[in-house]
Amino acid sequence: MKSLLILFSVLVMQIFSAQEEVYANGVFSFEENKTQKIFTDFTRVRQEPNVNSQILDSLQTNQPILIIKKDEKILQLGERSSNWYKVSYQKADQTLEGYVWGANLCVGYRTKNGYDFLFGLTKTISKKDKEYPEIVIMQNIAAIKMVEGNALIDEVSFDIGSGESLSYGTFNIESNHKLKNVEFTLKAMVSGEACGIASYDQYVLVKDKKMIALPQLMNVGDADVYYHSEEFVFPNDKGGIPNAFIFKMEEMEKDEKEREKKKNASKTYLWNGDSYRLK
Repeated sequence: MKSLLILFSVLVMQIFSAQEEVYANGVFSFEENKTQKIFTDFTRVRQEPNVNSQILDSLQTNQPILIIKKDEKILQLGERSSNWYKVSYQKADQTLEGYVWGANLCVGYRTKNGYDFLFGLTKTISKKDKEYPEIVIMQNIAAIKMVEGNALIDEVSFDIGSGESLSYGTFNIESNHKLKNVEFTLKAMVSGEACGIASYDQYVLVKDKKMIALPQLMNVGDADVYYHSEEFVFPNDKGGIPNAFIFKMEEMEKDEKEREKKKNASKTYLWNGDSYRLK
């Protein structure tokens, strides 16, 4: 009976959401007169801001563009929803203009040691819920690309939740955290704005033209009633140990009498300079 009620609730939510106005994910909000980069392998440039408009050009990954203005029209594909943007770009000594869909652009990008690192969203996939297989969950897939010019050197992909979690995103380069043979660490993050919407942290180690994704971290909270937090303790952090990183989880939930119930867990991953394994 419980499974049927959950399935019915999901169907009702889908019906009502289909009737609601489409809103753009905040993670695809780009400022006018700012440089951005193409994330997808090939992005079509159109004459007008819609998928039926004439195709003017096709741009490759890592192509710099200038955001001219955001159009009010929004396109939703799967869980990704974004405005169209009028952009300009350089090609064969010419300055050209057209419209691109915002979800095809980088959420963030960085340059280090002669390589460009691009963070963006690639697609939405459907997955069956582990506990209730009759329920299908829509999950966004993100990726970090290591490129040289337009050539892909390496790429890692990871889940980042539903469209509700795509309100905000960051992408930064951190130190090597004193991990052997690691040149530096990349950290991508996406989060939602409302209580109860998870945020996802993805760390990626960079070494010898390779990227190694660490286990994903998830944090979520609901006012002062519940929270679940995850973090890594690296060798250069307080409490860190050499040649390892420690996963720590803390969870708190209040019962009907406002009493706090806490859970804590930790596990250690050993790093040998090339890969990691659970201790």
